[in-house]
Amino acid sequence: MFPGSNKGAGFSSGVRLRCAARAIVGGAWPSAQVLCGVTGRPDCGSVPSMHSNPHSVSRRTFIRKTTAATAAAMLPLGQALAAEGDWIRLFDGKTLDGWHKNPQRIGHGTGGKWYVEDGAIVGEQDPPGSGNGGILLSDRQFNDFEVKIDMNHDWGPCSGFFLRSNDKGQCFQVMVDFHDAGNVGHIYGEGTGAFNSRAFDINGRVKDGKLVALTGDNVRKPGEHGCVYTCTPAEWVKAWRVGKWNTLKVRCVGKYPRITTWLNRQKVCEFDGATFKHPTYDREKVHGILGDKGSIAVQVHGGGGWPKGAKVRWRNILVREL
Repeated sequence: MFPGSNKGAGFSSGVRLRCAARAIVGGAWPSAQVLCGVTGRPDCGSVPSMHSNPHSVSRRTFIRKTTAATAAAMLPLGQALAAEGDWIRLFDGKTLDGWHKNPQRIGHGTGGKWYVEDGAIVGEQDPPGSGNGGILLSDRQFNDFEVKIDMNHDWGPCSGFFLRSNDKGQCFQVMVDFHDAGNVGHIYGEGTGAFNSRAFDINGRVKDGKLVALTGDNVRKPGEHGCVYTCTPAEWVKAWRVGKWNTLKVRCVGKYPRITTWLNRQKVCEFDGATFKHPTYDREKVHGILGDKGSIAVQVHGGGGWPKGAKVRWRNILVREL
């Protein structure tokens, strides 16, 4: 949140893997790609060579494996995703196919400005400095899942990464408040009570208009933030790469979700929606608003705290259902 603001007052604020299905033919998500578990690139199928070792792969084995790979390729998308370990690329790096802005005005505005530049989704207020923001949501919705996303934001914007979001922007939010007295990696109730699991703040040191270092300050006690686990400010600062792309990973599982976040492999926060205690958190009310699944979304915060011309950038968005 911006210093002095009430994030959520009256409105929502604020690859390594296995390939069970090697390709997708048909399905309702044409922009999705199954990724190779070795290279991270779209996989065209892994078929054993008949010439690499003729004693290790019989003709019968070759035919059986080739047939299985072909059958997997012909599965509908929902079945192809059934095996845990299939990572899907949500953003093709070229277009916003598979994504949409909030269809109606929300507290942050009519949607903000979103476009693709240098292989990344870029977001800013529309027009710059106007206070008009919004969210960009995935068309596809998810229940239990893991997601990875790279981010490289200007210093100053208040943004967020939304989980199980509806088109109104109500969600569990991973805070990406990249400004003084901000926070990146803890959980906030966006439009669902404004509950906050922030364990500490981040602050920046700027030289000649450029962010050169970050600190972690204003540490909360366990009873104040309510997290099952949180990293220390020193661990967070060590993990963050100033001026470079940083990778956020999130795992979200359960009716009252248990949400775990990592930054560049540093575990940051573990939030348990079944046991979390906060004056404004009501797990049944939140579940009634959000249900069991929703979109993944990124945010341009509305209002005057967003620096004029500042931008947020997201790329390499990978998700797998659990």
